[in-house]
Amino acid sequence: MNIGISTGCMYPELTEKCIDTFVSMGFDRFEVFFNTFSELDGDYIDRLKCHLDRNGAVVRSLHPFVSSFESFLLFSNYERRYHDGLNFYEMFFRSAKRLGAQFVILHGLNTNYRSTLDNNEYFRRFSALQDRASQYGVTLLQENVACFKSSSCEFIREMRMSIPEHAAFVCDIKQAYRSGNTPFEVIDAMGSRLRHVHISDYSHEGRCTLPGKGRTDIRELISYLKDTGYDGDLIIEVYSSDYDKLCELCKTRSLLQTLI
Repeated sequence: MNIGISTGCMYPELTEKCIDTFVSMGFDRFEVFFNTFSELDGDYIDRLKCHLDRNGAVVRSLHPFVSSFESFLLFSNYERRYHDGLNFYEMFFRSAKRLGAQFVILHGLNTNYRSTLDNNEYFRRFSALQDRASQYGVTLLQENVACFKSSSCEFIREMRMSIPEHAAFVCDIKQAYRSGNTPFEVIDAMGSRLRHVHISDYSHEGRCTLPGKGRTDIRELISYLKDTGYDGDLIIEVYSSDYDKLCELCKTRSLLQTLI
């Protein structure tokens, strides 16, 4: 397993400045949050890629800025908008390829959104997105997110069983707790289709924390991941309000390296 960090940890700082800061702290593996349309511009992506290359850094995953819009864009009852959304998401797949990223993250359908799509139709649309991603050598990952269909371990398990050739997942630790699950239950539901991990922790008071400062036995979590055969990345992903000083992120990396 390798340890990386999400540029979202410093949001709303500009993405390239986040990378500069984290590189200076010794990080070289990233999940990049794209936060606006201009960051999909080819020139911007090329500059970002050159900057990463100069620093010996790599992007492992890309997180689109339209996650809260995916219900409307991709999973509504309006079929034409779904097809337009499919074409729109191709820009993220293309950007991921240019950055050398392997994964693109999807939140999916919010359970509060008025949509009559059943699970089979959801899986069909996800499969179509996955097929489009594969044309760019990229894998689309379904993230477990509170208040979304993917908050349910039963839904995740059904997805894995229904479209085994297309299903692929990222496990987010804080989102597991927010959904009323343990991360171990979510990992078990994702099974062999787990490809990526957003590592954080969650306090007993219901607040996202850095790994090792919440309710999770991080040593047990890493051991459990190893037992499942997982050998991907552990991407530190917390909010900028979840720590006081940047040096805490370095301490988190050291903790994870020791446990691995």
